[in-house]
Amino acid sequence: MSKYVTVINNLNFLKLTKIAEYLPGYMEAQKQNNLSLIDILLELTNKELEFRNERAFKVNQTVAALNGEKTIESFDFEFQPSINKFEIMDFSTLRFVENKENIIFVGSSGVGKTHLANAIGIEAIKQRISTYSTPFAKLIDNLLLAQKENRLEKALKNYCKYKILIVDEIGYLPIDAQGANVFFQLVNRKYENSSMILTTNQPFSKWGEIFSNNTIANAILDRLLHHSHVINITGPSYRMKKIINLEGKEEKTSQ
Repeated sequence: MSKYVTVINNLNFLKLTKIAEYLPGYMEAQKQNNLSLIDILLELTNKELEFRNERAFKVNQTVAALNGEKTIESFDFEFQPSINKFEIMDFSTLRFVENKENIIFVGSSGVGKTHLANAIGIEAIKQRISTYSTPFAKLIDNLLLAQKENRLEKALKNYCKYKILIVDEIGYLPIDAQGANVFFQLVNRKYENSSMILTTNQPFSKWGEIFSNNTIANAILDRLLHHSHVINITGPSYRMKKIINLEGKEEKTSQ
């Protein structure tokens, strides 16, 4: 067996698959361009790292249940002037995670709350920061089921292991006292230990109605808001924007 074949086999055994894939091309390039050994090694290891980072990102995106298309770059800040773009860009640096702070997006349906929460989550998984996203209703259902099956402690620990927990759509449906209680337990454990990003269509004054109990609602808010950035979005709906744009195109066509 030649040394070249042995090297390729060794690379595959070590799971350096991209180096093994690109090595033949770089050996030819060395002949033609007089590349140094260190230049070749640098480029090959960069290829391997790029591949591994992309693979890790895709895996973490799937685990986090995030939409890869809803990014900071794809958000239309001009359409939503009530949002401070510089503040959102600061969130994308993930300083709030190091400070164990929360972010709460408040606004009516369709204004971009979920998009922004998702986009910050995407930035987090790019940095391999453990992140998980869930609709509020699904979270409550899972916690209540865990409580019924005597595994609530395990479920709470599972949600608390993430440095960022994204809870979407708080307030679209009210929950009962049991649901409010399990959510309080989760918030209480996350408090000053790790970060949460929440979206809600209801002002905080209405959270007593959401949680069917003013006392629990106040206790939840007390912990969430203590170290928190609250972003109130007052602009129009992006869904309406699409309808308006579509109608505009139809009018131009008819003319």
